[in-house]
Amino acid sequence: MILLDTSAIYALASREDPRHREALRILERVRREGLDLILHTFVLAEAFALLHRRRGLPVALRMAADIRGIEIVAVDRPLADRAVEWLGANRRTRVSLVDAVSFIVMRDRRIRRVFAFDPDFENEGFEALSPG
Repeated sequence: MILLDTSAIYALASREDPRHREALRILERVRREGLDLILHTFVLAEAFALLHRRRGLPVALRMAADIRGIEIVAVDRPLADRAVEWLGANRRTRVSLVDAVSFIVMRDRRIRRVFAFDPDFENEGFEALSPG
């Protein structure tokens, strides 16, 4: 199981992103190795909003359609509260609430690898996928 982050979704959906080709190679690896992707509702909302604002509604809608087969964890109040508590305890101003939720989901589900271009995941001890 691999957690899919907003940074990877954006790179996949935006040809202008400098990591677009790398993201496509990583996605091909995921498919070739039969790896399952997972994300959560905060990532979905963040990615949709980012793509909608920067690339337009059609691109955001296409992304939403493309991820239909991926498991999505619903972020409920207890999970959101845990992420806020984690942020308060760790005092890391660079880490977003979305990333804090990702860290918790990954730990709860014993997920070690992430499809992301955000260094916060590696700083937190997770392994970022590479193309090869």
